[in-house]
Amino acid sequence: MDESAHHQTHNRGGIMILGIDPGASGGVAYKLPNSTAACFSMPETDGDLAGELSSMLDKLPAAVCYMEDLVKYTGRNMPSSAMAVYARNFGFIEGLLTGLDVKIIRVKPQEWQKGLGLGTSRGGTKTEWKNKLKAEAQRLFPHLRRQITLKTSDALLILEYGMRKAKA
Repeated sequence: MDESAHHQTHNRGGIMILGIDPGASGGVAYKLPNSTAACFSMPETDGDLAGELSSMLDKLPAAVCYMEDLVKYTGRNMPSSAMAVYARNFGFIEGLLTGLDVKIIRVKPQEWQKGLGLGTSRGGTKTEWKNKLKAEAQRLFPHLRRQITLKTSDALLILEYGMRKAKA
């Protein structure tokens, strides 16, 4: 089965599957029943994100979200102020999804990357690794090629990981 057919037949039940990279420069990917996957960059405000997710989930009986778990240590490459914003975004999204009655499955970056056979970021630069992830998202979701950015690629890969887990 080719990849586009794979994504069109993946979620025939009434459950929406989401993949979320909760960082401020992250994104949201989702798969509605009987449709292809879609994605968008993390909205700039909490209200915009709440509106997007509420309107999507309003018409469905159930949803499950695979959300990248809060990374507790990033080495010296992330200032504490950025880590505080990241943790705050994570908590807001977690609370929002809980309030919308969405089941949340937290996945560590290493878990979804290993589950998709992506290897590790060791040995290259952060830019090279992020570009590799973007290229893999473009390969898996060719119908979204133009919408896939560095902001949405992780969310799409988390979605793919979630769809594979849901199917297993």
